[in-house]
Amino acid sequence: MSMSWLRNQMAALQAAYAADRMPHALLIHEAPGAGGEWLAGWVAQLVLCAHPERAPCLACGACQRVRARHHPDLISLEPVEDSRQIRIEQVRELAQELALTSHQGGYKLAIVSPADLLNRFAANALLKTLEEPPARTVLILVATQPSRLPATLLSRCQRIQVPAPARAEAIGWLEATRGKADWNAVLDVLGEAPWHAAAADPAVIVQISGEVQRSLDEAVRGALDPAATAERWARTELPLRLRCFENWLTKRIQEQSGTTGGFTEVGAVPYLQGAGTVLNIRALFGLLDGVRDLRSALETPINRGLALEDLLRHLAPKIENTAVSRAR
Repeated sequence: MSMSWLRNQMAALQAAYAADRMPHALLIHEAPGAGGEWLAGWVAQLVLCAHPERAPCLACGACQRVRARHHPDLISLEPVEDSRQIRIEQVRELAQELALTSHQGGYKLAIVSPADLLNRFAANALLKTLEEPPARTVLILVATQPSRLPATLLSRCQRIQVPAPARAEAIGWLEATRGKADWNAVLDVLGEAPWHAAAADPAVIVQISGEVQRSLDEAVRGALDPAATAERWARTELPLRLRCFENWLTKRIQEQSGTTGGFTEVGAVPYLQGAGTVLNIRALFGLLDGVRDLRSALETPINRGLALEDLLRHLAPKIENTAVSRAR
């Protein structure tokens, strides 16, 4: 099913194709999970469809092979296995493949996603392909942070913005694609990212979100075992748990930043008081930075359990500091 919030982008691309003005390079700049990869696949169906006069028909063998990512004239470039980069060797192989004649006698198309994971050498190698593109080729870069790419590379691409959809549109698409579920709660966790939500198990996300929230509330009350909790979290679904941790912290900061009546007091002591009038906003921001740093370091050889335990311990109230604060 089409993503309704992309109708304008789709119409513009369809018109360009019909007028034989298809750009040789597109940069799809998407909000995370907003459908940039889906749009790239739709463009592949548009240019590779067996019926150009009504492309994409979505029913012919070519469109179906594109959907399954098995079309011989479609190349997908992404990080290999657990790598966090797209490497120069991959780009060189892509260039060689694009230089060959298409199997179907029409376009050849390559999708690079996420393009912001191209390392410096790979990006420079790709620039050479863009400077002298083979005839009837389309290269699509999908990125959430195009600023990480060289300006010379960006200048050779036609940019298409893919903003986050309205919540109602996202839920409508998810229900049509995946069926009924508590998609509103899922998007509360993942943000306005229906593409990511469609690849997830909604029941698991809702269950883990509730578990993380209860655990963090217990931590603030001093009723949580940080070591045992960190060990358990580190074993399963840690990226999702950290996302829920980040959401919980963000909500606490928003509640105390004026959106619900402003600060009661900004304390300087290193503790959080769950139900009291003093909440250390500086500590909350520090914890938020810590959670984000841990999320970005998950691919490195870090002791996840110890790092997580340290973050959880910072939530626990410090009795001696509480007593001093009350004495004031």
